[in-house]
Amino acid sequence: MDLITKDSETTQVLFSSLDRVLENVEHIVTNYRPVLNGEHYLTGEEVCQRLCISKRTLQDYRDTELLGYVQLPGKIIYRESDIMELLDRHYRK
Repeated sequence: MDLITKDSETTQVLFSSLDRVLENVEHIVTNYRPVLNGEHYLTGEEVCQRLCISKRTLQDYRDTELLGYVQLPGKIIYRESDIMELLDRHYRK
């Protein structure tokens, strides 16, 4: 019977596996977006990052009604399906 210590190979493999599990859980928690009535919502910052646009351009999209949004007290969010629809409408072959 082998003695298991903190330096043994078995312990090292276990700790390595636990580190990977922790990294995956942290990634999921950080990137988790709950679904509301089957719809994902994004913040303005997320929309700007995904579309590679500035905050000012995003505001222009709102002002010209190019992109719909939901305005809550102190927060504006966007439906992911509206963003996909915008991209589909303006796709050029």
